[in-house]
Amino acid sequence: MMQALTNAAAILRLVGARPGSIGSKLSCCLQVRRLSVSKGWRMRLIQFLTADDQNGVRVGVQEKDGGNVIDLNLFDSSLPRTMKEFLEKGETAMETARRALDCGNAMCHSEITLLPPVTHPDKVVCVGMNYMDHCLEQKVAIPKEPIIFSKFGSSIVGPYSDIIHPAESNEVDWEVELAFVIGKKGKHIKKEEAMDYVAGFTVANDVSARDWQMKRNGKQWLLGKTFDTFCPLGPAIVTRDALSDPHKLGILCRVNEEVMQESNTNQLVFKTEALVAWVSQFVTLYPGDVFLTGTPSGVGVFRKPPVFLKRGDTVECEIDEIGTLRNVII
Repeated sequence: MMQALTNAAAILRLVGARPGSIGSKLSCCLQVRRLSVSKGWRMRLIQFLTADDQNGVRVGVQEKDGGNVIDLNLFDSSLPRTMKEFLEKGETAMETARRALDCGNAMCHSEITLLPPVTHPDKVVCVGMNYMDHCLEQKVAIPKEPIIFSKFGSSIVGPYSDIIHPAESNEVDWEVELAFVIGKKGKHIKKEEAMDYVAGFTVANDVSARDWQMKRNGKQWLLGKTFDTFCPLGPAIVTRDALSDPHKLGILCRVNEEVMQESNTNQLVFKTEALVAWVSQFVTLYPGDVFLTGTPSGVGVFRKPPVFLKRGDTVECEIDEIGTLRNVII
């Protein structure tokens, strides 16, 4: 333990990750200081690359959105270097992260690239028509059971990565969503125990090719939802105790700085606990699995006339207390 403490973690002052910076490369200064732990062990877990090792994924703890970061792999070289493997280590890895946050001093990297907070999940579970206001804009009944579909893991990209507008679609749309990440394996999970299986929450954009979702391929949703880059995710996994209430957060989407979606997660029909319990009836949940919980009203396809994304557009998806995705359509 003493050896791990003397190895101490890197603090990275992130600069330029907020408005005006579309790229994912973030500079950090050489300032060293003790991080505040006045809010207990509340954490923002991230994945990143360093400027001198662009092939080596690292796991870190971020003090706040756009704030200081501790490199957990510098603090303890025995820790896994991907978030999925980190979560598989369970409470042992989390306790190490807590000690690193408490210690909070070491040498810096000069620059990092922020990645999606989890990559290569066993599954990406999506929920359709799960906001009351979204059901109203479609003039459809509120579901009595969760409507479940999926994306492939290859659709996941980072919080500032580009979204590729596929040549195969003319109707690419936005969907800001609250997402959560599973922290431990479970099956047939009881609703009252469901939060114990959630590592934390993040922001997602369920980018959707409406022509493929609603008109083609037998109107099955999968292909329209899972083009490469159609799941920007991040910027961090915010642990449960770091949020005032995940089901009472402001949620919005801007396209070229114009607000398109603005709602609150209190509009969710089926909340986190219900979704974990429901899906775990059918499949085993594994650490790193990602749930996208649905989108509020304001998507492009239901506007009059419909509005779709075009190359050069900038899409920002933001949720209070978690952070912002900022992606350019190319």
